[in-house]
Amino acid sequence: MTKEVIVIGAGPGGLGAAIQLAAAGVRVKIIERLPLIGGRTSTIEAEGYKFDLGPTFFLYPRVLNEIFKSAGTTLEREVAMVRLDPQYRIQFGAGGQMDCTPNVAAMAKQIAALSPADAPNFHKFLVENRTKLALMEPCLETPFNGWGSMLNKRLLKMLPMLRPHQSVDGYLRRFFKDERVRLAFCFQSKYLGMSPFRCPSLFSILSFLEYEHGVWHPMGGCGAVTKAMARVAERLGVEMLLNEPVEEMLFAGRRAVGVRTVTGTHRADAVVVNADFARAMERLVPDQLRRKWTNKQLARKKYSCSTFMMYLGVEGEFNLPHHTIHIAENYAQNLDEIENRHVLSDDPSFYVQNACVTDPTLAPAGKSALYVLAPVTHQHPNVDWPRERERFRKLLLRQIAKAGYGDIERRIRYERVITPADWDSRYEIYRGATFNLAHTLDQMLHLRPHNRFEDLEGVYLVGGGTHPGSGLPVIFESARISSNLVLQDFGLSQPPLHLGANQPPAGSPATDYEAVNQ
Repeated sequence: MTKEVIVIGAGPGGLGAAIQLAAAGVRVKIIERLPLIGGRTSTIEAEGYKFDLGPTFFLYPRVLNEIFKSAGTTLEREVAMVRLDPQYRIQFGAGGQMDCTPNVAAMAKQIAALSPADAPNFHKFLVENRTKLALMEPCLETPFNGWGSMLNKRLLKMLPMLRPHQSVDGYLRRFFKDERVRLAFCFQSKYLGMSPFRCPSLFSILSFLEYEHGVWHPMGGCGAVTKAMARVAERLGVEMLLNEPVEEMLFAGRRAVGVRTVTGTHRADAVVVNADFARAMERLVPDQLRRKWTNKQLARKKYSCSTFMMYLGVEGEFNLPHHTIHIAENYAQNLDEIENRHVLSDDPSFYVQNACVTDPTLAPAGKSALYVLAPVTHQHPNVDWPRERERFRKLLLRQIAKAGYGDIERRIRYERVITPADWDSRYEIYRGATFNLAHTLDQMLHLRPHNRFEDLEGVYLVGGGTHPGSGLPVIFESARISSNLVLQDFGLSQPPLHLGANQPPAGSPATDYEAVNQ
């Protein structure tokens, strides 16, 4: 008899799990609260402009490509992608900038312009982190279901290299003496919503991934990737119900047997949760059914920062990099204001995506779609967003002039702003913490909510709130881990990788991707 699974949420993790399960013969139904797929990796479309709602960097395509191969296709076949060079510009409020490139010799010159003594150590950094990733990868692909998972030989072998009690910044001091150079290789901890001065040193692999495997722009934005995933899922027979909020999960004892939505009841043999973890538990599961992850315990956990977002359709074009990261002059103070003091900075760091320089399809001719982000505190009584929204917006417009985006306000033709309060209320993200549970040592591996959720039976988790954590590559990995656990519990085999399915049809979107890789 065919097994049936409900996936709550059509974000990248839910779509990835649905593809894996459907490819193995499971009947899958995705139920999504919003009227469009993608979750935080969806597309805002208005007045001829397109913006990614959330992630704008696409890293480490291998994992998603293998998910596609299980469905008889490839990432290259489904999505046109361009590898960026330079990957991004980093400018330092303390002075100087770097146009970061995957070309090792050219990148060494960029480093030397700031700190000649640090340049030779770039190659050493790559070599050591190549080994670190090779050792860490099997652990990122494995579920951690308890303390026993920590005793496997692979993890014990890599502990000396992990330096678990060292921060990313502390680790990088072995290679780079100049603080600005270190920041160029550790700002990526903000992908996890964390400070590089607190983020565990194993996450130095994030910057390594960029140089080794590329920073990619999917044509049409990262939302084009989740749209492609939805197409692949539907080809496999996955049913999608959009604009259908789940109101509660249904249980027989402690076992999930389905969900109730605004229109009716849906039964299943298992439920995969791709919604924000803390909010989903709080809203969908009775508190008394949870032992480890009660509402009281959720409130005590550490959460990531949030983001203040501006999506600007602007008159004119900009001969500026695709990605620009501006790091505040006093970065440590900026981070302290975000993570500890929970106040708004007078000199915030920011990021601007000027994707039209690569992908003109994102705006009408002669115009630009600018994506502006500032890391800020998650929801906290210290910040009243209805009162602070306009003030911080004006501050951020002044800030981005430092990156060459001056005189913007009079040229704005479309604008949308999202604050942490909006992430919380409109997008159902607990405390508006856009990167979910913080990736501290006491909230990683087996100490994170398990992929086969330990508090309930027949419930599986995917997304940033479970192992391995936040960021698209590891969210895709969580989809593989959790879907494989579902199949294992059903007594079914994992879908094979169709390695012969890697030749795209003539004229397919893969052309740009392959041209870059040749």
